Amino acid sequence: MEPTAHTRRTALPGVGTRYDLETEAGRHLSVVVHHDGRRILAFHDPEDDDNCRDAAPLEPHEAAALVPLLTPDPVAHLQHREIDLVTEHIPVTKRSPYAGRTLGDTQARARTGASIVAVLRRTAAVPSPTPDFRFAIGDSLVVVGTREGVDAVAELITGG
Repeated sequence: MEPTAHTRRTALPGVGTRYDLETEAGRHLSVVVHHDGRRILAFHDPEDDDNCRDAAPLEPHEAAALVPLLTPDPVAHLQHREIDLVTEHIPVTKRSPYAGRTLGDTQARARTGASIVAVLRRTAAVPSPTPDFRFAIGDSLVVVGTREGVDAVAELITGG
């Protein structure tokens, strides 16, 4: 069983939202997502939550560049074998017949053999989404499977 992260979300009226994570090593860090899209990564004193030890403001493109670095690759261990799997990010757009619908509605694995292993949303990654997970416009689906299977999921999700 994998350890679970201890996270907390706090609304900051007039500012945005603060997402806090306490690491297993006892470090406390947060990301403040401002209403205007700015993000600030900060380290706090675990004894005094209001005492910020250090902070790094991130431009939107810098925060986006961190996502693939911080999101575990669910098939990285398979890349060392002779298995012909591909991983792709497939966007959910307003034209998608599955925008606002659940993962279970797609029946993607049964129909294509490929798996939707994570969903990347503006402020979070959802690994191993359950069948009742509801897609939103702007989500990016992380799909793993054969080339044919991943292409079939792309066609299914985009309505192509």
